Order: sequence, then structure tokens, then C-alpha cells
Amino acid sequence: QVQLVESGGDSVQAGGSLKLSCAVSGYFFNNYYMGWFRQAPGKEREGVAAIGVGFGGETTYADPVKGRFTISKDNAAKTIYLQMNALKPEDTAMYYCAATTSGVVLPLSASDYHHWGQGTQVTVSP
Repeated sequence: QVQLVESGGDSVQAGGSLKLSCAVSGYFFNNYYMGWFRQAPGKEREGVAAIGVGFGGETTYADPVKGRFTISKDNAAKTIYLQMNALKPEDTAMYYCAATTSGVVLPLSASDYHHWGQGTQVTVSP
């Protein structure tokens, strides 16, 4: 059984920063990917960033967040992070972390992920 727990969401002003955390507990496979997703009301869940956990720590980012967001990991702490800088109101969403053993490398499609956290809310005001 795998459990993912996000934390760090908050309400901030545009231009501000937040750092989200996702703690992983329970049994999981040796090699897997983890990703951050977000979903705003009335919109589909979209991929934000992904990182190789059981691999070499390679990363990928969705175009809207490139240069502003950074995904990272702490293997000893079994935690991944999402550092978000220069936040914009359009970044407002529920943010989820997810894990997968999909054969797709660094997937950013929600359909490729099998384990999900409960989400943490990020609200960016103008």
C-alpha cells in the first residue's frame, strides 16, 4: 500500500513563492516516477512537473511553469517537492502529487499515474 500526502499549499500574492511537499509512505516499487498535477475548478487535471525517483532524478516541466517551478526529491526523506516562484493567478488550483511505474518516461498525463495524494490548495491573488 502506498500513501502520498501533500502539504504546503497556501494563499499568496502574485509574484510570491510557495514550496509544496509530498511525503511517500508504505511499500512501493524500486523504480518509479512522481509528478505534480493541478486542477482548477471546471478544468481538467493537468501535469505540472515530473521526476524520476528510482532512476537518476531526471525532470520535465509543462511549458506554463518552465523557468518558474522546480521539482526535486529527497530520497532519504521519501519526499518530493515543488518550488513555485513568480506565482501568477492562473496558477491557482488544487495541487496533487502522484506516482507511477508506467513505461512512459516522465509522464505528464494524469492517465499514466496510479497513486494520488489528497491535494493541497494553492491560491494566488492578483
